[in-house]
Amino acid sequence: MNFGRILFKTRFPHVSNSLINRGVLSPIPDVNIQFRNYAARKGTRERKRKAKVKVEIQKVGFIPHNLRNREKMLASRPSKKFDDSMKRDPIDDVFAMRYYKWITYSFEEAVRAHRETHHPEIYNKPDANLYVTIELNMQGEKKTRFVDNFKRIAEIPHPFDHEEDRTLLVFAKDEVARQQASEAGAQLVGDVELIKQIQNGQVVLQDFQYFIAHPDILPELVVLRGVMKKKFPNPKAGTLDPDLKRVVKQFLHGINYQAIKDEYEKDFGQINAVIGPLTMSEQHLEANFAALINDVYDQKPRREGGFIRRCLLWSPPSREKLKIAHEIYLSNKEQSKNQKDEENEPEEAVAL
Repeated sequence: MNFGRILFKTRFPHVSNSLINRGVLSPIPDVNIQFRNYAARKGTRERKRKAKVKVEIQKVGFIPHNLRNREKMLASRPSKKFDDSMKRDPIDDVFAMRYYKWITYSFEEAVRAHRETHHPEIYNKPDANLYVTIELNMQGEKKTRFVDNFKRIAEIPHPFDHEEDRTLLVFAKDEVARQQASEAGAQLVGDVELIKQIQNGQVVLQDFQYFIAHPDILPELVVLRGVMKKKFPNPKAGTLDPDLKRVVKQFLHGINYQAIKDEYEKDFGQINAVIGPLTMSEQHLEANFAALINDVYDQKPRREGGFIRRCLLWSPPSREKLKIAHEIYLSNKEQSKNQKDEENEPEEAVAL
Protein backbone atom coordinates (compact mmCIF):
# COMPACT_ATOMS: atom_id res chain seq x y z
CA MET A 1 0.00 0.00 0.00
CA ASN A 2 1.30 3.46 -0.91
CA PHE A 3 1.07 5.22 2.44
CA GLY A 4 2.50 8.41 0.91
CA ARG A 5 -0.45 8.75 -1.45
CA ILE A 6 -2.89 8.10 1.37
CA LEU A 7 -1.34 10.75 3.64
CA PHE A 8 -1.24 13.25 0.77
CA LYS A 9 -4.93 12.74 0.04
CA THR A 10 -5.87 13.07 3.70
CA ARG A 11 -4.03 16.37 3.99
CA PHE A 12 -5.08 17.72 0.56
CA PRO A 13 -8.44 16.15 -0.28
CA HIS A 14 -9.29 18.78 -2.94
CA VAL A 15 -6.36 17.74 -5.19
CA SER A 16 -7.41 15.41 -7.97
CA ASN A 17 -5.68 12.05 -8.62
CA SER A 18 -4.88 13.05 -12.23
CA LEU A 19 -2.43 15.71 -11.05
CA ILE A 20 -0.65 13.16 -8.95
CA ASN A 21 -0.57 10.56 -11.72
CA ARG A 22 0.81 13.04 -14.24
CA GLY A 23 3.60 14.01 -11.87
CA VAL A 24 2.49 17.59 -11.43
CA LEU A 25 2.31 17.02 -7.73
CA SER A 26 4.44 14.46 -6.10
CA PRO A 27 3.01 12.68 -3.10
CA ILE A 28 4.84 12.18 0.12
CA PRO A 29 7.24 9.33 -0.23
CA ASP A 30 6.33 6.01 1.25
CA VAL A 31 6.96 5.85 4.96
CA ASN A 32 6.43 3.15 7.46
CA ILE A 33 3.86 4.27 10.08
CA GLN A 34 3.39 2.35 13.30
CA PHE A 35 0.19 2.62 15.36
CA ARG A 36 0.42 1.85 19.06
CA ASN A 37 -2.10 2.22 21.92
CA TYR A 38 -0.63 3.16 25.32
CA ALA A 39 -2.66 2.72 28.48
CA ALA A 40 -3.12 5.82 30.69
CA ARG A 41 -1.30 6.04 33.99
CA LYS A 42 -3.02 4.54 36.97
CA GLY A 43 -5.44 7.02 38.56
CA THR A 44 -5.35 9.53 35.69
CA ARG A 45 -8.92 8.89 34.58
CA GLU A 46 -10.10 9.00 38.21
CA ARG A 47 -8.45 12.35 38.82
CA LYS A 48 -9.98 13.81 35.67
CA ARG A 49 -13.37 12.49 36.73
CA LYS A 50 -13.05 14.19 40.12
CA ALA A 51 -11.97 17.45 38.49
CA LYS A 52 -15.21 17.50 36.53
CA VAL A 53 -17.36 17.54 39.70
CA LYS A 54 -20.17 20.08 39.37
CA VAL A 55 -20.15 23.03 41.77
CA GLU A 56 -23.41 23.13 43.67
CA ILE A 57 -24.96 26.58 43.82
CA GLN A 58 -26.65 27.15 47.17
CA LYS A 59 -29.93 28.93 46.92
CA VAL A 60 -30.31 31.80 49.37
CA GLY A 61 -33.72 32.90 50.53
CA PHE A 62 -35.01 36.44 50.62
CA ILE A 63 -32.79 38.79 52.63
CA PRO A 64 -34.22 42.16 53.79
CA HIS A 65 -32.47 45.22 52.42
CA ASN A 66 -31.17 46.25 55.85
CA LEU A 67 -29.39 42.90 56.30
CA ARG A 68 -27.71 42.65 52.89
CA ASN A 69 -23.94 43.13 52.91
CA ARG A 70 -24.10 43.27 56.70
CA GLU A 71 -20.33 42.83 57.15
CA LYS A 72 -19.49 45.59 54.69
CA MET A 73 -22.00 47.92 56.30
CA LEU A 74 -20.59 47.17 59.75
CA ALA A 75 -17.04 47.86 58.59
CA SER A 76 -17.96 51.20 57.00
CA ARG A 77 -20.37 52.26 59.76
CA PRO A 78 -18.89 54.59 62.40
CA SER A 79 -18.96 53.25 65.95
CA LYS A 80 -21.47 54.73 68.37
CA LYS A 81 -19.20 54.10 71.35
CA PHE A 82 -17.77 57.55 72.03
CA ASP A 83 -14.31 57.79 73.57
CA ASP A 84 -12.35 61.05 73.72
CA SER A 85 -9.86 60.01 76.41
CA MET A 86 -6.97 60.31 73.93
CA LYS A 87 -7.78 63.93 73.05
CA ARG A 88 -6.44 67.04 74.72
CA ASP A 89 -8.24 69.15 77.30
CA PRO A 90 -9.49 72.50 75.97
CA ILE A 91 -7.34 75.48 77.03
CA ASP A 92 -9.64 78.25 75.81
CA ASP A 93 -13.32 79.20 75.64
CA VAL A 94 -13.42 78.79 71.86
CA PHE A 95 -12.08 75.59 70.31
CA ALA A 96 -12.88 72.97 67.65
CA MET A 97 -14.76 70.22 69.49
CA ARG A 98 -13.55 67.47 67.17
CA TYR A 99 -9.95 67.95 68.35
CA TYR A 100 -10.55 68.30 72.10
CA LYS A 101 -12.39 66.52 74.89
CA TRP A 102 -16.01 67.29 75.61
CA ILE A 103 -16.51 69.74 78.46
CA THR A 104 -18.14 68.12 81.49
CA TYR A 105 -20.73 70.41 83.05
CA SER A 106 -22.39 70.30 86.41
CA PHE A 107 -26.13 69.70 86.29
CA GLU A 108 -27.00 73.28 87.27
CA GLU A 109 -24.70 74.77 84.61
CA ALA A 110 -26.25 72.57 81.92
CA VAL A 111 -29.81 73.56 82.90
CA ARG A 112 -28.91 77.28 82.86
CA ALA A 113 -27.31 76.90 79.42
CA HIS A 114 -30.46 75.27 78.00
CA ARG A 115 -32.65 77.97 79.54
CA GLU A 116 -30.56 80.60 77.76
CA THR A 117 -31.03 78.95 74.37
CA HIS A 118 -34.80 78.62 74.99
CA HIS A 119 -35.18 82.27 75.98
CA PRO A 120 -38.03 84.16 74.23
CA GLU A 121 -35.44 86.10 72.21
CA ILE A 122 -33.92 82.87 70.78
CA TYR A 123 -36.06 79.69 70.53
CA ASN A 124 -38.94 81.08 72.61
CA LYS A 125 -39.59 77.69 74.29
CA PRO A 126 -39.19 78.38 78.02
CA ASP A 127 -41.40 75.39 78.97
CA ALA A 128 -39.64 72.84 76.74
CA ASN A 129 -38.94 69.37 78.12
CA LEU A 130 -35.45 68.49 79.33
CA TYR A 131 -34.22 65.14 77.92
CA VAL A 132 -31.38 62.94 79.06
CA THR A 133 -29.54 60.43 76.87
CA ILE A 134 -27.83 57.63 78.81
CA GLU A 135 -25.29 55.50 76.95
CA LEU A 136 -24.78 52.01 78.41
CA ASN A 137 -22.23 49.22 78.27
CA MET A 138 -24.51 46.24 77.53
CA GLN A 139 -21.85 43.55 78.00
CA GLY A 140 -23.02 40.79 80.34
CA GLU A 141 -21.16 38.61 82.79
CA LYS A 142 -19.43 36.88 79.84
CA LYS A 143 -17.88 38.60 76.84
CA THR A 144 -20.18 36.71 74.47
CA ARG A 145 -23.34 37.58 76.41
CA PHE A 146 -25.12 40.92 76.37
CA VAL A 147 -27.86 42.53 78.43
CA ASP A 148 -31.28 42.29 76.81
CA ASN A 149 -33.46 45.31 76.17
CA PHE A 150 -35.37 46.30 79.28
CA LYS A 151 -38.22 48.67 80.03
CA ARG A 152 -38.93 50.20 83.43
CA ILE A 153 -40.64 53.05 85.25
CA ALA A 154 -38.33 54.92 87.62
CA GLU A 155 -39.73 56.41 90.81
CA ILE A 156 -39.03 60.15 91.03
CA PRO A 157 -39.44 62.58 93.95
CA HIS A 158 -40.95 65.42 91.88
CA PRO A 159 -43.68 64.34 89.41
CA PHE A 160 -44.52 66.33 86.28
CA ASP A 161 -46.95 66.07 83.38
CA HIS A 162 -45.50 63.29 81.21
CA GLU A 163 -48.46 63.47 78.77
CA GLU A 164 -49.16 59.71 78.97
CA ASP A 165 -52.40 57.92 79.81
CA ARG A 166 -51.46 55.07 82.16
CA THR A 167 -54.12 52.65 83.39
CA LEU A 168 -53.50 50.47 86.46
CA LEU A 169 -55.28 47.33 87.70
CA VAL A 170 -54.52 46.43 91.32
CA PHE A 171 -55.16 43.12 93.16
CA ALA A 172 -55.16 42.86 96.96
CA LYS A 173 -57.03 40.98 99.70
CA ASP A 174 -56.44 43.54 102.44
CA GLU A 175 -59.15 46.20 102.46
CA VAL A 176 -56.80 48.90 103.78
CA ALA A 177 -54.30 48.20 100.98
CA ARG A 178 -57.08 48.38 98.38
CA GLN A 179 -58.27 51.70 99.76
CA GLN A 180 -54.74 53.15 99.66
CA ALA A 181 -54.27 52.02 96.06
CA SER A 182 -57.58 53.56 95.06
CA GLU A 183 -56.71 56.86 96.74
CA ALA A 184 -53.31 56.87 95.01
CA GLY A 185 -55.03 56.88 91.63
CA ALA A 186 -55.48 53.27 90.47
CA GLN A 187 -58.32 52.92 87.94
CA LEU A 188 -59.60 49.55 89.22
CA VAL A 189 -58.89 47.76 92.50
CA GLY A 190 -60.24 44.39 93.56
CA ASP A 191 -59.70 41.06 95.30
CA VAL A 192 -60.69 37.47 94.48
CA GLU A 193 -64.04 38.61 93.06
CA LEU A 194 -62.19 40.72 90.50
CA ILE A 195 -60.23 37.64 89.41
CA LYS A 196 -63.50 35.75 88.83
CA GLN A 197 -64.89 38.66 86.81
CA ILE A 198 -61.81 38.54 84.58
CA GLN A 199 -62.24 34.79 84.08
CA ASN A 200 -65.91 35.29 83.16
CA GLY A 201 -65.04 38.03 80.68
CA GLN A 202 -66.78 40.84 82.57
CA VAL A 203 -63.46 42.72 82.89
CA VAL A 204 -61.10 42.91 79.90
CA LEU A 205 -57.39 42.97 80.73
CA GLN A 206 -56.54 44.71 77.44
CA ASP A 207 -58.11 47.88 78.84
CA PHE A 208 -55.26 48.19 81.37
CA GLN A 209 -51.58 48.86 80.81
CA TYR A 210 -50.05 47.71 84.13
CA PHE A 211 -51.02 45.05 86.67
CA ILE A 212 -49.99 45.47 90.31
CA ALA A 213 -50.62 42.99 93.11
CA HIS A 214 -50.14 42.56 96.85
CA PRO A 215 -48.22 39.37 97.83
CA ASP A 216 -51.21 38.09 99.87
CA ILE A 217 -53.29 37.48 96.71
CA LEU A 218 -50.56 35.84 94.65
CA PRO A 219 -51.81 32.20 95.09
CA GLU A 220 -55.27 33.12 93.74
CA LEU A 221 -53.75 35.24 90.95
CA VAL A 222 -51.78 32.34 89.43
CA VAL A 223 -54.82 31.31 87.35
CA LEU A 224 -54.35 34.50 85.26
CA ARG A 225 -50.67 33.91 84.50
CA GLY A 226 -51.41 32.58 81.02
CA VAL A 227 -53.54 35.62 80.20
CA MET A 228 -51.19 38.27 81.61
CA LYS A 229 -48.04 36.59 80.26
CA LYS A 230 -45.07 38.97 80.68
CA LYS A 231 -47.19 41.52 82.55
CA PHE A 232 -47.81 39.13 85.42
CA PRO A 233 -46.84 40.87 88.71
CA ASN A 234 -43.31 40.07 89.91
CA PRO A 235 -40.88 41.74 92.35
CA LYS A 236 -38.15 42.27 89.72
CA ALA A 237 -40.44 44.53 87.68
CA GLY A 238 -41.67 46.23 90.85
CA THR A 239 -45.30 45.21 90.29
CA LEU A 240 -45.48 42.83 93.28
CA ASP A 241 -45.07 44.83 96.48
CA PRO A 242 -46.90 45.21 99.82
CA ASP A 243 -46.65 49.03 99.67
CA LEU A 244 -49.33 49.53 97.02
CA LYS A 245 -49.64 53.27 97.62
CA ARG A 246 -46.00 53.90 96.71
CA VAL A 247 -46.06 51.51 93.72
CA VAL A 248 -49.23 53.06 92.26
CA LYS A 249 -47.71 56.55 92.47
CA GLN A 250 -44.52 55.26 90.87
CA PHE A 251 -46.33 53.76 87.88
CA LEU A 252 -48.62 56.75 87.46
CA HIS A 253 -46.07 59.57 87.82
CA GLY A 254 -42.65 57.93 87.30
CA ILE A 255 -40.31 58.23 84.33
CA ASN A 256 -41.03 55.61 81.68
CA TYR A 257 -37.82 54.64 79.90
CA GLN A 258 -36.50 51.83 77.71
CA ALA A 259 -32.93 50.63 77.11
CA ILE A 260 -32.44 49.65 73.47
CA LYS A 261 -29.43 47.61 72.35
CA ASP A 262 -27.74 48.60 69.09
CA GLU A 263 -28.42 46.30 66.14
CA TYR A 264 -24.77 45.99 65.11
CA GLU A 265 -22.78 46.82 68.29
CA LYS A 266 -24.35 44.49 70.83
CA ASP A 267 -22.36 45.97 73.73
CA PHE A 268 -23.81 49.45 73.19
CA GLY A 269 -27.22 50.57 74.47
CA GLN A 270 -29.04 53.86 74.76
CA ILE A 271 -31.83 55.41 76.85
CA ASN A 272 -33.74 58.59 76.00
CA ALA A 273 -36.07 59.92 78.69
CA VAL A 274 -37.70 63.15 79.90
CA ILE A 275 -36.86 64.28 83.44
CA GLY A 276 -39.11 67.35 83.51
CA PRO A 277 -39.74 70.77 81.89
CA LEU A 278 -37.25 73.63 82.05
CA THR A 279 -39.72 75.59 84.18
CA MET A 280 -39.05 73.26 87.13
CA SER A 281 -36.44 74.30 89.65
CA GLU A 282 -32.89 73.12 89.15
CA GLN A 283 -32.98 71.16 92.42
CA HIS A 284 -36.13 69.26 91.39
CA LEU A 285 -34.73 68.43 87.97
CA GLU A 286 -31.48 67.26 89.52
CA ALA A 287 -33.35 65.04 92.00
CA ASN A 288 -35.32 63.43 89.15
CA PHE A 289 -32.09 62.91 87.21
CA ALA A 290 -30.41 61.25 90.21
CA ALA A 291 -33.41 58.95 90.74
CA LEU A 292 -33.37 57.89 87.08
CA ILE A 293 -29.61 57.28 87.06
CA ASN A 294 -29.78 55.10 90.17
CA ASP A 295 -32.72 53.11 88.81
CA VAL A 296 -30.78 52.41 85.61
CA TYR A 297 -27.67 51.44 87.57
CA ASP A 298 -29.69 48.80 89.47
CA GLN A 299 -29.93 46.85 86.18
CA LYS A 300 -26.16 46.46 85.93
CA PRO A 301 -25.01 42.83 85.47
CA ARG A 302 -22.60 41.24 87.94
CA ARG A 303 -19.29 42.07 86.31
CA GLU A 304 -16.40 44.44 86.74
CA GLY A 305 -16.34 47.79 84.97
CA GLY A 306 -18.84 50.56 84.51
CA PHE A 307 -22.38 50.26 83.22
CA ILE A 308 -23.19 53.89 82.33
CA ARG A 309 -20.79 55.27 79.74
CA ARG A 310 -21.99 58.85 79.43
CA CYS A 311 -24.98 61.14 80.07
CA LEU A 312 -26.06 64.02 77.84
CA LEU A 313 -28.67 66.70 78.54
CA TRP A 314 -30.56 68.18 75.60
CA SER A 315 -33.79 70.02 74.95
CA PRO A 316 -35.41 70.31 71.51
CA PRO A 317 -35.67 72.25 69.28
CA SER A 318 -32.03 73.00 70.17
CA ARG A 319 -29.50 70.41 68.93
CA GLU A 320 -27.01 71.25 71.66
CA LYS A 321 -26.05 68.33 73.93
CA LEU A 322 -24.15 68.89 77.16
CA LYS A 323 -22.20 66.18 78.94
CA ILE A 324 -23.01 65.69 82.65
CA ALA A 325 -20.79 64.29 85.40
CA HIS A 326 -23.06 61.40 86.44
CA GLU A 327 -20.48 59.59 88.60
CA ILE A 328 -21.14 61.81 91.62
CA TYR A 329 -24.71 60.47 91.83
CA LEU A 330 -23.53 56.83 91.90
CA SER A 331 -20.57 56.99 94.30
CA ASN A 332 -22.50 55.82 97.36
CA LYS A 333 -24.32 53.13 95.38
CA GLU A 334 -21.09 51.71 93.95
CA GLN A 335 -19.49 51.55 97.39
CA SER A 336 -22.51 49.79 98.91
CA LYS A 337 -22.65 47.34 96.01
CA ASN A 338 -18.96 46.50 96.35
CA GLN A 339 -19.44 45.90 100.08
CA LYS A 340 -22.34 43.52 99.38
CA ASP A 341 -20.26 41.61 96.83
CA GLU A 342 -17.41 41.26 99.36
CA GLU A 343 -19.83 40.00 102.03
CA ASN A 344 -21.29 37.41 99.64
CA GLU A 345 -17.86 36.05 98.71
CA PRO A 346 -16.96 32.82 100.56
CA GLU A 347 -14.15 33.08 103.09
CA GLU A 348 -10.89 31.40 102.13
CA ALA A 349 -9.84 28.42 104.21
CA VAL A 350 -6.80 29.04 106.38
CA ALA A 351 -4.28 26.21 106.65
CA LEU A 352 -3.34 25.40 110.25
